[in-house]
Amino acid sequence: MAAGRGERLQPLTRWLPKPAVPVRGIPLIAYPLALLASAGVTEIVINLHHLPEALRRAASEWCPEGVELRFSHEPELLQTGGAIRRVADFLRESDPCLILGGDMILDLDLAGFLERHRSSGRAVSLLLRDDPRSDRFGSIGLDAEGLLRRIAGRFDLGGESQAGVYTWLNVVSASALDSLPDREVFNHLDDWLAPRAVERGDVGGEVGDPRETTWIPVGTPGEYLEANFGPLSLSYLDADAAARRAGVQVQPERILGARSTVPQPDALERVVVWDDEILPSGFSGHDGVYAGGAFHACGAGEAA
Repeated sequence: MAAGRGERLQPLTRWLPKPAVPVRGIPLIAYPLALLASAGVTEIVINLHHLPEALRRAASEWCPEGVELRFSHEPELLQTGGAIRRVADFLRESDPCLILGGDMILDLDLAGFLERHRSSGRAVSLLLRDDPRSDRFGSIGLDAEGLLRRIAGRFDLGGESQAGVYTWLNVVSASALDSLPDREVFNHLDDWLAPRAVERGDVGGEVGDPRETTWIPVGTPGEYLEANFGPLSLSYLDADAAARRAGVQVQPERILGARSTVPQPDALERVVVWDDEILPSGFSGHDGVYAGGAFHACGAGEAA
């Protein structure tokens, strides 16, 4: 799922769609692609809308070996449910299939999550995360058996005993795709999964332990800066090594994109410089991004 406009990440998404912005020197989309490949996925479809060719190029360049990549271009946004419905025939080829966001960094025991979905009898399993940021992001509630009971503040069946932030990872059995609404534009949670939870009671999930589940959203400039300079250790990808092979300089206080020109690198503190940027002589900056020929500050408090 990678077709959003990235409006909260402006101005950075004027030049690249959010899933193509570099995080520690490599496109954000490279992370979910590597995660899926590590779990044995061999066919992936990505939906596109904003700056589609830039995302197509980034995904193709960072597609893991042995993975066949397809694209679903949406000239008009179909929302999350419409995007799934458009590629439902492709998704039915795998039972179950995986649906996840293309604009975040996620790490977990994906094989274990798949196995628990298969043994649960559920049609859909959502991965949630016990996370102190739930007040900001909202949360989804489950009952003691792991069945869906609440979605934020807009859907509530009662009986909730656990909750977590939605990580945008879904395991979906092929049969669940038969209940997709018969219209082009709709939201997958409110218009598909919530009604199915009421009618069939087979939508649920689990709340992942934060010690075993990494979830790094990249939605705002502050979150983007934290993703670049926060701790990052993934089971499936050495991002820094991959970035260095691509010509990026990954340093504790700065990330200098490939082919960038930086006359005084020591004058940069917590600054991300994108590929091919040319900084003027004497430039200094902190807590921000140099992209599109200009510096964009990301206030220290903005991430919170």
